[in-house]
Amino acid sequence: MHTFTVTERDVTQAWVAACNKLDRKDNPDRTGLHTVVRIAEPTSDDAMFRAELDRLRTARGLWPLETVASTLFPAALAARSASPDDLAERYRRMYPVVKRYPGNHRGTYFGRLVSYPSVSKSVDQLGTVISRLRAQAAGTKIAAAYEIDLAEATDRDTDTETGEAGADLLVHTAGKDNSYIGFPCLSHISLQLDRDRRVHAAALYRSHFMFERAYGNYLGLGRLLAYVAQQAELACGTLTVVAGHARLDGPITQLRPLLTGTGRLAA
Repeated sequence: MHTFTVTERDVTQAWVAACNKLDRKDNPDRTGLHTVVRIAEPTSDDAMFRAELDRLRTARGLWPLETVASTLFPAALAARSASPDDLAERYRRMYPVVKRYPGNHRGTYFGRLVSYPSVSKSVDQLGTVISRLRAQAAGTKIAAAYEIDLAEATDRDTDTETGEAGADLLVHTAGKDNSYIGFPCLSHISLQLDRDRRVHAAALYRSHFMFERAYGNYLGLGRLLAYVAQQAELACGTLTVVAGHARLDGPITQLRPLLTGTGRLAA
């Protein structure tokens, strides 16, 4: 079993480190199980590096990284929205159109956050999580709850055994998401509040393709975390991404110069 844990300052450094951990002679498949990527400043990355990576992605017919990031957090729409409730309502109105785009027919990650398909009704998890974090910060500052994706998105009560409350964003829907591959690869996002009023996030993926999705996913998750923290009047903390199965896909020969810092990508 090949696995790794990397901790880096920003998105670019973390992505490069993770890819290099997968690209090893003793790992010919360039895959890993239960990999952990921790990013101290998840809203920061190297713009020039991103542009180079995007250039190669475009040549391969992949979405721009900004488009990938927007499936997790639509930053432009959020900037035009007056509040989390306004953002959620705007997105829900446009969601049917978003689903018509190639690859979105089963929905988007952000769609699951603001319109989770619960048994009885759709649930705005984003607004609920922000309200809970704001309330926790003003009161006892409970750090977290310890969750496995067994609950409904409507299960928001304090744990009767521990007395703790947490902040969770569910993506996977039991009984509905039965595909072996494809959406949703992201299953769960858990947020924790520390004693210094910083919000940290941990995201669990069942699988992660490093070239096709991971960099854009890191960007989107970091922006989502920053937005939640800002709206809850807290500071943005660390992002941790756990992948059950990670794979370094893509044109590895063309990627290596960028991963080693020895030159520009050759499209």
